[in-house]
Amino acid sequence: MSHQRFARWVRTSALVAALLAALAGCATPRLLPAPSSAGGSLNATADRLILVTIDNTSGPMLSEPGSSPRGYDAVGPYAVSGQTRAIGAALGRDYGLQEVREWPIVPLGVQCLVFALPPQADRAELLQRLAGDRRVRLAQPMQLFQALSDQGAATAAAASELPVGAPRPGLSTPTAFGAPSGLALKSYNDPYIGLQHGFAAIQAAEAQQWSRGEGVSVAIIDTGVDVDHPDLAGRVAATRNFVDADMHAFESDRHGTGVAGIIAADANNNLGIVGIAPSARLQIYKACQSLQSLSLEAQCNSFTLALALGAAIEAHAQIVNLSLGGPADPLLAQLVVFGQRRGMIFVGAVPDDGRLDGFPLAIPGVIAVDQVGRSDSSTAVLHAPGADILSLAPAGRYDFATGSSFATAHVTGAIALLRARVPNLDATSLFSVLERTGTHDEQGERINICAALAAVRPQDECTHASSAVATATLMQ
Repeated sequence: MSHQRFARWVRTSALVAALLAALAGCATPRLLPAPSSAGGSLNATADRLILVTIDNTSGPMLSEPGSSPRGYDAVGPYAVSGQTRAIGAALGRDYGLQEVREWPIVPLGVQCLVFALPPQADRAELLQRLAGDRRVRLAQPMQLFQALSDQGAATAAAASELPVGAPRPGLSTPTAFGAPSGLALKSYNDPYIGLQHGFAAIQAAEAQQWSRGEGVSVAIIDTGVDVDHPDLAGRVAATRNFVDADMHAFESDRHGTGVAGIIAADANNNLGIVGIAPSARLQIYKACQSLQSLSLEAQCNSFTLALALGAAIEAHAQIVNLSLGGPADPLLAQLVVFGQRRGMIFVGAVPDDGRLDGFPLAIPGVIAVDQVGRSDSSTAVLHAPGADILSLAPAGRYDFATGSSFATAHVTGAIALLRARVPNLDATSLFSVLERTGTHDEQGERINICAALAAVRPQDECTHASSAVATATLMQ
């Protein structure tokens, strides 16, 4: 072997070794205690990776370690045929690709392979060749996605981090929407509810007289979550980590913890805050890795998001919260469309540039959400509070955060309340009722859960006296 070829072989082997370490825990069905920083290396090498899917053809069936024990609504174990594996191996040989990982995407009936490109290969040219290969259903680049929060605003608010317990003297409700109604909130004993201006602005307290999200399952595809937070006790039904095997990092992730708290923090437990849908059951799928400890910034990729979406579909989640964004992605779009056909509702965040042509918002039927005061009101976007939102923070604490990520969580919680009362509401109906019943004032457009509930179930009489008092207070 020439020195040049040997050097290329060493570089390729090192890349593959790093990627194998990165992917070792991706299909693990539970959190593992072993620490790992492998998810970062996967993202770091994404520009030299591609994803290829091939049909899982019939033939001798061999069990796939880490796959779902049963196919989606299918009878018997899901397995990958020998013929399918042979096709994958042949593709690697024919195009000079190094196979890094293969796994079955059960809902789509395909085998997905992650390939590392050979040194000096042109990714666009190679993908074009693969797209014309009859053995290939889909070939695409590995792409990166970002959690949609304002790290700068979060850093500025860091001094406001709150511990478990009663509010400190001098703390007051953020004034973007005025003070919450004392009458509407009187039934809660959660000490920080007076600081939840977003909760008050969308009239969540009034809506919770009739619905708290009972029986609704919500999948959060995000970073990890502090599942042991006192305000999440009994709220989390399932957790899976598709980034690494680091349980400590999972429970220390701030972005997902904040999103989970807005959606489903416990109510009337004498602690902290109240979630929009405190009786909803959460499924937590970690597909994004925090870029720094306790940072709101996080990054995901096509591979981890595909695994998380597949898990949410197989677990029959009713609503999927996607407080993240990035380029349009064919594989992820296929998974979302599959879920939509089975009645799942997907809620996504509008990025800072306001564009709706990336993942997940470019997919028809995905409900787009932005902060109050952002996005043109003529676009098909719902608005909810997203600035200085108080929610959960790791280690049992509370903190303020800003971004469309957290506006999205408000809408996801609202949809859980609506579907608990009217389970057959589809995405079109949900968007329509939340849009036409929203509040419009000098602060901007925002959803009004109370009015939306009254629109779909007039007998609930959600807009009674306490709601009127709350509205008048908010307008002061």
